[in-house]
Amino acid sequence: MSPSRTVHIVVDLGFGDAGKGTMTDWLVRRHGAGLVVRFNGGAQAGHNVVTDDGRHHTFSQFGAGTFVPGVRTHLARPTILHPLAMLVEARYLAERGAPDALARTTVSEGARIITPFHQASGRLRELARGSGRHGTCGVGVGETVRDALAHPDDAVHAGDLARPAVLVRKAAAAQERLRSELSEELRAARPHPQAAPELAMLEDPDVPSRWADAVQALRPRERIVGDDWLAPRLSEGTTVFEGAQGVLLDEWRGFHPHTTWSTCTFDLALELLRDAAFDGAVHRLGVVRAYATRHGEGPFPTEEPALAPAVPEPHNDAAGWQGDFRVGGFDAVLARYALAACGGVDALALTHLDRLAARWPVCTSYRAPPGNDGGTLVRDAADTSRVTALRLGPHRDLAYQERLTHALATCQPVREELDLGEQPAGRPERFISWVESTLCVRVAVTSHGPAARDKRERGLTPPTATR
Repeated sequence: MSPSRTVHIVVDLGFGDAGKGTMTDWLVRRHGAGLVVRFNGGAQAGHNVVTDDGRHHTFSQFGAGTFVPGVRTHLARPTILHPLAMLVEARYLAERGAPDALARTTVSEGARIITPFHQASGRLRELARGSGRHGTCGVGVGETVRDALAHPDDAVHAGDLARPAVLVRKAAAAQERLRSELSEELRAARPHPQAAPELAMLEDPDVPSRWADAVQALRPRERIVGDDWLAPRLSEGTTVFEGAQGVLLDEWRGFHPHTTWSTCTFDLALELLRDAAFDGAVHRLGVVRAYATRHGEGPFPTEEPALAPAVPEPHNDAAGWQGDFRVGGFDAVLARYALAACGGVDALALTHLDRLAARWPVCTSYRAPPGNDGGTLVRDAADTSRVTALRLGPHRDLAYQERLTHALATCQPVREELDLGEQPAGRPERFISWVESTLCVRVAVTSHGPAARDKRERGLTPPTATR
């Protein structure tokens, strides 16, 4: 009998950090998946997995199922590859018991490549903004996408990694082009203490050839595949499509300009499945925390710094380019907006339920001053200061998204507290019932800790295999 052909697509319904990594790891183990497909974003991902035996890794480019022996990773065409960062991550994984992670990885020849010059340019652009930061992870994903859209014929793709002469030529052209295009930003950023190494990267003429030599350690002729590679693998059994970032950071549906240069909904995964003529079962799983989080800049209505001591964050901090890790009460308004933005889900995965307290902060509506919000806010007819939802605007209309961002900045959450009871054992079910009734979506998986053994299934699908 041929194995069941099933795809699980994992998407974050928040600003990221909801638990896509731990959920991907659990799905791989629970359903015997042999392949994890990364279908959006790139090296800015940070998907934390803790194994039952205590090993931890923050997955950036490798699929979060890599700790399971034999499970492969495929970086599909929409992803953005950072070759040197992948080599570094492979070494970390080897130290944690996955020495063959790179050998189990393939990359679409059409995936765009981050050069050192795109990373440096993205950092310098953010430094030049000063107090008007947009928010960045500092690895060059946004700058790579922007440059590829502006200069498609000169974009560096994974297929170029196997052609050293072409790679050097394109990298050198990118260095020169970016240095010229960002001349004003370079002047503005130059006094900043963090600017010096990034400026040196753009000015050193030897970097393109040194970088091209270094990335050959990826063994690109073995690693890079055509887009027709994926379709037959999807017929081999269960596959997990692992999303990056979160729907509230989506390039078209997020709160512009505090967004990522990537589509974070199910769209890209579904497009890949259509291209592969996949006709098996597809399950869309939306992941959300029991409380709201945001790492870095941008609007965050329910932010509540006083909640932070009760929800310690062992794997996210304020170090690096992203900035502060912020927490707040569960925001049903943003959750409903995310559900609408991604076209709905088949079920929810609700994480961090071990953090619940007897009195738990939530929000189901906002207060906003009267005024012209550009039609972005859904207001109560009887009380126009009460905002019940965010209106989904035209797709790919960044002007609308910017108006929505400004309107959201005027909103104040109507804070409520759920009485979840004094006994910790009973709190998760009470909270799950509230989430299901508030969002009108079934919670199919719950997570009560960082490891796979801490997950509970509530009718997702029957397992196809045991691993």
